[in-house]
Amino acid sequence: MSEKPIYELTASEIVRRTTSGKITAEAMARACLDHIAEREPAVQAWHYIDPDLVIQQAQALDRGAAQGMLQGVPVGIKDIIDTADMPTEYGTPIHAGHRPHIDATCVALTRRAGGVVMGKTVSTEFANRHPGKTRHPMDPLRTPGGSSSGSGAAVGARMVPLALGTQTSGSTIRPAAYNGCFGYRPTWGDFRMVGVMEAAGSLDTLGLIARSVEDVALYRSVLLGQKTASPDPVATKPRRVGVCHTQFWEKTDEATKAAIESCAQAMSKGGAKVTDLKLPASFDAIDETHQRISSFEFARNRAWEINHHYAEISETLRENRIKQGLAYTFEEYRDARDHSEKLKLQMDDIFKDYDVILTPSAQGEAPLGLNATGAHDFSTIWTICHTPSMTLPLFSGPNKLPIGVQLVTRRDADRYLFEVSLWTCGLFGKA
Repeated sequence: MSEKPIYELTASEIVRRTTSGKITAEAMARACLDHIAEREPAVQAWHYIDPDLVIQQAQALDRGAAQGMLQGVPVGIKDIIDTADMPTEYGTPIHAGHRPHIDATCVALTRRAGGVVMGKTVSTEFANRHPGKTRHPMDPLRTPGGSSSGSGAAVGARMVPLALGTQTSGSTIRPAAYNGCFGYRPTWGDFRMVGVMEAAGSLDTLGLIARSVEDVALYRSVLLGQKTASPDPVATKPRRVGVCHTQFWEKTDEATKAAIESCAQAMSKGGAKVTDLKLPASFDAIDETHQRISSFEFARNRAWEINHHYAEISETLRENRIKQGLAYTFEEYRDARDHSEKLKLQMDDIFKDYDVILTPSAQGEAPLGLNATGAHDFSTIWTICHTPSMTLPLFSGPNKLPIGVQLVTRRDADRYLFEVSLWTCGLFGKA
C-alpha cells in the first residue's frame, strides 16, 4: 500500500518526522501549498496567503538549531486574529489592508513552537452571521459553517492539519463538525486573547480545529505557553455518561439522532453507565440569555464601525445583531449575565453526577445554501456555561457528509475531555 501524501499527515505525525529529519519544514510547506493551489478555487478557504512568505518561514526553521513542539506544522489563522506580517481584515471591507504591528499572543506562541503560519482563513463578517466566500470542501453548494468558515474548510480539505478559530456561540464546534474535523472549545479563560478581535468578551474563546485528539492536546500545550508537550492523552473510559438532547432536539435531523443513539449504545457496551440527562427548567431561557449578552457586547464593541461605516456593514448584521444589541438596556444585559452565572453553578452541580455529557454538535450535515452558516443552538448552552467541549467526526449522513457528536465535561477538565474523546473514538476504530 502506497504511503499517503504528506499533506494528509496530522500535526503530531509532522512533528515526529521533522524532528527526526525524515522531512523538512520546507518540504511540508510546499506539499500543502501545492494542495491548496489545487483545492482553493473550489473551496475558497483562504482570505490571504503568500507562498513566498510561507517558504521563507519554513526555510528559517530548517536552518535553525532549535526544534519546537510544532516544528514545521502548517497552521491556518482565522482572519480576526492579528498577524504582524499579513493583513488582518476581520471579515469586512471596512478594514481592507489593515496591517497589525504585532502578532496576537496565540500566533506568537505558534511561531515560537515552530509552526508555519500559512495564511489567514476566511471569517464571517466580524466573526458573526454574514457569510464569507468559503464553500464546503465536499459539496460547494453547502455552507462550511461559521464563523470559523475558512479554518474548518481548510482542515477538512487537507490544506493544513491545524487551524485557529474562535467561538462566541458555536463558531468552532459547528464548522469542525460540518467539515469532518475534531473541534475543541476550551474552558473559558484558559487561552490568552490579546490580538484577537473581541466579539463578546464574556463568551469569546479561541477554538482549535484539527485531525486528531492528539493534535488538539499538542496545540493546547503550545497555546498555554508550555515549553514541553504534556503527555499524550490516554484513552479513559468514563463511569457516567449523560445523553443530553437539550431543548433543541426537535431541530436535530434523523441522522444526527441516530448518531447520538449509536454513540450512546457503543459507550454503554464499552462499560460506561449511560443515562438520559434532562437539564433543569432554568436552561429553557438559554437562547435569550445568550442573545442578550452576545448582542449587547458585540454592538458596543463595533461602535467605531457603526459611527463611521454603518452603510458598509451587511444588512444581515445591521438589522439583527447590531440593532438588537443596541436596544438592550444595561439592566437587561446585567440580568442575563446574572442568569448565566446561575447556570454555570447549576452545571457544576450536574457534573457531580456525570463525568461527561454526550450531545449533538449541530443539527446534522452541512445544510445547502451559502447565505447562512447553520444553527448555533447546539453549542449555546456549553458556551454560556464556559465548559470545554469537543466534536468528534464519527458519523456521516444521508449525503455521505460528516456528522459530529459533541462531548462536554466540567470546567477545567480539558485533559479529561481529551482522554474520554480518545476512548470514544476507539469504540468506532477511529482513535
